[in-house]
Amino acid sequence: MIKPKLELKYTVCQSEEKVPVIVVAAGSSLRMKGVNKQLYEIGGIPVIVRTLLAFENCDAISNIVLVVKTEDLFKIQFICEKYKLSKLTDIVCGGDSRQESVIKGFERIPQGAEKVLIHDGARPLVSDSVIKAVIDGLSKFSACCCAVKVKDTIKEVAEDLSIIKTIPRDNLVAVQTPQGVKVKEYLEAVKDTDVSLFTDDVSIMEAKGYSAGVVDGDYKNIKITTTEDLILAESFLENYND
Repeated sequence: MIKPKLELKYTVCQSEEKVPVIVVAAGSSLRMKGVNKQLYEIGGIPVIVRTLLAFENCDAISNIVLVVKTEDLFKIQFICEKYKLSKLTDIVCGGDSRQESVIKGFERIPQGAEKVLIHDGARPLVSDSVIKAVIDGLSKFSACCCAVKVKDTIKEVAEDLSIIKTIPRDNLVAVQTPQGVKVKEYLEAVKDTDVSLFTDDVSIMEAKGYSAGVVDGDYKNIKITTTEDLILAESFLENYND
């Protein structure tokens, strides 16, 4: 069994609200030898399609905006058309950084949307329950992410690799996506902000003083970064059900 999970202080998956999701798939895939990791197949289906299907099949999602690299636009559009993704309303070109790509996605979400999810295209094994938990988290916080407890011992090291200290891990979590934000607050937070300095969406909200929290993530919700991750994802598909 894959444990432990965080103990939440409130009930999740109660909302009947439908929200849009921005799926960001505009990365460089440097650790995959230049091959776009979104196009690798897991269980016979491209990574990006598996990711999109997770949101296509979630009844809490209204529509999907996909952000891709300019050079991949037509290739990914062709693949998506093959799988007839009815909730995929837009495919747009990304920016120079992840956060700039997210902002490009914001330009295509429905007018009047109050909340939005943001998800890594390279996390194809996200579950329905995690998606809904993040949405519900936005009833309490202005920004919310899913996370799992850190299992390894964490050490801070100096430039010469000598150990400075061991960091207690009891309250440490590893953050995943989807992350959720309230649209109005997020757009305020990115004003006059160099978003390229941030590696995730919730941290921008934190920096601007908005409330942020976490809900249970899932150890299976891995990000495909290396070829080893493809093997691990295949194993999860073969041995675990949502």
